[in-house]
Amino acid sequence: MAAASRRRPPSRTVLLDRALEALPLFRLSDSSDDAVVPFTADHGGRWRVLPAPGERLPGTFDQDVYVELLRRFHEAESPADGTLSFTLHAFLRSMGRRVDGRTYEQLRGALARLERTVLESEGAWFDATRGNHPTTRFTLLSAVAIDRRRLTDRDQLALFPALASNEPGDARVTLAAPLRSNIAAGHTVALVAPKYGALSSPVARRLYRILEARRAEQGDEEWRVPLERLAELLPLTQRFPSHLQRVLQPAHEMLLAGGIVTKARFAQDGRAWFVEYR
Repeated sequence: MAAASRRRPPSRTVLLDRALEALPLFRLSDSSDDAVVPFTADHGGRWRVLPAPGERLPGTFDQDVYVELLRRFHEAESPADGTLSFTLHAFLRSMGRRVDGRTYEQLRGALARLERTVLESEGAWFDATRGNHPTTRFTLLSAVAIDRRRLTDRDQLALFPALASNEPGDARVTLAAPLRSNIAAGHTVALVAPKYGALSSPVARRLYRILEARRAEQGDEEWRVPLERLAELLPLTQRFPSHLQRVLQPAHEMLLAGGIVTKARFAQDGRAWFVEYR
C-alpha cells in the first residue's frame, strides 16, 4: 500500500526535440509507401527519411508510438542512457489503443521501424549542443529488444485465444543520442498529452506538433505559411489546393475545438494559397 501511494500519476507533458519537429518524418497514412521523404529547409539544408529495405515509411501509428515513448522518457526523468522498459500491454493501454493480437503486432512493427528508418541530414537538423546544422545520419531508436512472456506465463495464454499466435511481451528500447542531447539542452517542444490524445485525426496531431514548434521559435505571433509548404512539412501527398484544403479543414476544426489555436483559415493572394494560424 505504501508503494502504491507513492506512485506518481502519468505525466501529462511530452517533451520533443524541437529541431526534429520542424522536419517531416511520419507519413500521415499507414500505406505501404516506401518512397523517400525529401525536404529542403528554409535555410537550405537538405533532409531525407529513408525506409529500411523492404519496409514502409513510419506512418500514423508510428507517430503516436513516438509521442508515447517521449512522454515516458519525460515521466522517467530522462534516464541518462535513454533506455525505457515497459510491457506491450501497458504501452498500448496508455496510448488508448485496443489491446489484442493485432495491436501487439502493430506495436512491434512500429518499434522496429523507429529503429531501422534512417534520418539523413545535410545541414537541416539543428544540433543544440554544438549550435550548428551538421551532416549526420541517425534513427529515432538506437536499440529495440522485445522478449516474449516467460515460460511460466505461457500456460495462461490458453485463456486468451486471440493472443495464442501473437503473445504479448516485455520491451526495452533506447532513444537515440541526438534526440536525448537536444532535449537535455532544452531545445524542446512541449505537448500536453491529453490534448494530443483528444485529437482523433493524425493530421491534427501533426499540426499540433508543428504549431508548438513554431510557438517555441517565434512566440504567439500569427503564422502565415504557403499551403504548398505546409503540405511538405506535414507531409501530405495531395498537391492541388482544393484537395489539401479538404484534408486540412477537419483538422483545423479539431484544433479550434481543442483550444490549441484561436485561428486556422485559408487565404488566397492572387493565385497563391496560404494558411493562417494563431
